[in-house]
Amino acid sequence: MIRVAAVGDIHMGPESQGLLRPAFETLPERADLLLLAGDLTRHGTLEEAQVVAREIQGLAVPVVAVLGNHDHHHERPDEVTAVLEDAGARVLEGQGTVVTCGDARVGVAGTKGFGGGFVGRCAGEFGEPVMKEFVRYSRRSAETLQASLVALDEQGCDVRIALTHFSPVPDTLAGEPPEIYPFLGSYLLAEAIDTAGADLAVHGHAHLGTEHGMTSGGVKVRNVAQPVIGRAFHVYHVRARAPMPNGTANAMRNGMPG
Repeated sequence: MIRVAAVGDIHMGPESQGLLRPAFETLPERADLLLLAGDLTRHGTLEEAQVVAREIQGLAVPVVAVLGNHDHHHERPDEVTAVLEDAGARVLEGQGTVVTCGDARVGVAGTKGFGGGFVGRCAGEFGEPVMKEFVRYSRRSAETLQASLVALDEQGCDVRIALTHFSPVPDTLAGEPPEIYPFLGSYLLAEAIDTAGADLAVHGHAHLGTEHGMTSGGVKVRNVAQPVIGRAFHVYHVRARAPMPNGTANAMRNGMPG
């Protein structure tokens, strides 16, 4: 069983230095890897990124992250990424990475994702160029997530995890005002996850949402925004199995929350 620690929306600033470090130092006893689901900073400044970097520097478990919308606000996401990677994190955007947990190979495919809404109430590629680009950005994010998950399966991963900031399903948004659902996630992410297959999907962003959800294809989805889980991280248990052929029904996989 792979122990996956995850948290998002920690929104760190200079005055929060050291807040999470004591809990993170217990990770080797409790988890095999740590996932950070975006909005790690408040405004995406390098000063804030350095605070996060010091929280994760030298941890004894692999750290895999995606950025969130807050991490883009200062319009320096590449530099924020570099600061986090210098501290040892693997920061993903349309990519996958493989970490070894004991005898198991765990693949994580990551993208920030974007909004657009969910089936029956979603934006379409129609009208003004800015609206078309909004939806195309969401679609590109989903396409890279799907391609990354497929590539991880081809690499023989025993477990595959989809890591995003925006939500792939409306289930985990319950508690948020329905009017803002289109800005909290997109069904395109769920389609990508179900098409490629995954054992677990992890996201943040929805501070007033709900922890537990599921895609229509049976993939368990967890909203790990810190205001939702109410702790430094939560640990989920995912059963490691032999890789399944591309296109095999994802519902046969058994990601089990702790």
